[in-house]
Amino acid sequence: MPYIPHTPDELQHMLSVIGVRRLDDLFADIPASMRPKHYNLPQGRSEFAVCAHLERLAAQNRVDGISFLGAGYYAHDIPKAVDALAGRSEFYTAYTPYQAECSQGTLQAIFEFQTAVSRLMEMECANASVYDGGSALFEAAMMAVRSTRKRILVLDAAVNPFWRAMLATYTANLGLTVRVVPHREGVSDKEAPAVDNTCAAVLVQNPNFFGVVDDFTDLFAHARSCKAFGIISVYPVLQAVLKTPGEMGADVAVAEGQSLGMPLSFGGPYLGLMACRKEHIRQFPGRIVGRTTDVDGKTGYVLTLQAREQHIRRAKATSNICSNQALCALRALIHMSLLGPAGLARTAENNMALARYAVERLTALKGVALCNSAPYGSEVALRLPKPATQVVREAMARGVTPGYPLGTAYPGMENCLLLSCTEVNDRDQIDELAAILGGLL
Repeated sequence: MPYIPHTPDELQHMLSVIGVRRLDDLFADIPASMRPKHYNLPQGRSEFAVCAHLERLAAQNRVDGISFLGAGYYAHDIPKAVDALAGRSEFYTAYTPYQAECSQGTLQAIFEFQTAVSRLMEMECANASVYDGGSALFEAAMMAVRSTRKRILVLDAAVNPFWRAMLATYTANLGLTVRVVPHREGVSDKEAPAVDNTCAAVLVQNPNFFGVVDDFTDLFAHARSCKAFGIISVYPVLQAVLKTPGEMGADVAVAEGQSLGMPLSFGGPYLGLMACRKEHIRQFPGRIVGRTTDVDGKTGYVLTLQAREQHIRRAKATSNICSNQALCALRALIHMSLLGPAGLARTAENNMALARYAVERLTALKGVALCNSAPYGSEVALRLPKPATQVVREAMARGVTPGYPLGTAYPGMENCLLLSCTEVNDRDQIDELAAILGGLL
């Protein structure tokens, strides 16, 4: 066995030194009922045979179709320089930067990433990232709970249902109450009297899951008057053209960073962006990199404010997030740096224009209409004359994924389809989508 370096004689020698006869003796304190009966491992095969098998499996993937699927994760064009730079060995082999004297490059990259995220969201502070958009939303909620010492969260039903499910899972055994405010045909209900002095935070999204663009300035001001946090989840690409969390007066802003240089890649790895007001920084989870000077006055970078369970805080840590998505964060930084503010704005405006062209073409079909009249970004909810799940299935058989069937997550919206446009789509693809849906409907 090329990957097991020890011979049976060597194994037996090690066991005798330990003082046991068999490997199974090492697990004698585990009850037999709790030990695995078998592993069902298949017979080993050669490297060539395994590679051939995996290649046959990979060949079954469909990579030539047209997709308008979004719902929180988006196919964007990734400049080739992102792969070229992030693929350098000094980046992808670097481990966690515990020793600043050995990790100045990694620490500086993280510091620049934090700076870019802060500027993108117009917030005062950002951390070194967390796992994904859902864990970022939970961490923001827990910041509010710790700071306010209140245990009620007000959650907009128009927040991404995947991230709401993660929030529900993480908080299931924490003794928190989550009040969900129903949406109105995809529009957030900001008038609902849900935020009061008993609440720790209100959690919203912009654009929301249905693509609706909103301004939560008044809601956040009201939350602040109730000594509650205003927490908002955003779509990073559209931050170049929409009112930012900082402009709205949010306390914490979070996002799924996948749209900034990460391929969809079967669901990960992604990264969670987090930014906050400086007054909340001591409740910030994960890592924060600071810039300082050394004894010679030279610029240096260090991990700072490490309220992590791995360090001095232990049980009093702000979070059990014990790592960050450093390589993903680096890709996001490179991506944002290559596009710059103007390039990011052009991308957002192009995608919004494509979405409007798609709405024009599709609402011309009999029985297709917008779910609401609210402003939208590059994603929009459409009402169809038949179940969206059926339409999606039939369209995919013709090589086009038309979007996300909203009835999957929202009962009563079985005939509604969430359609997303990015720069990887063009008008010809939209015309093809309209032709296919016209035939199906």
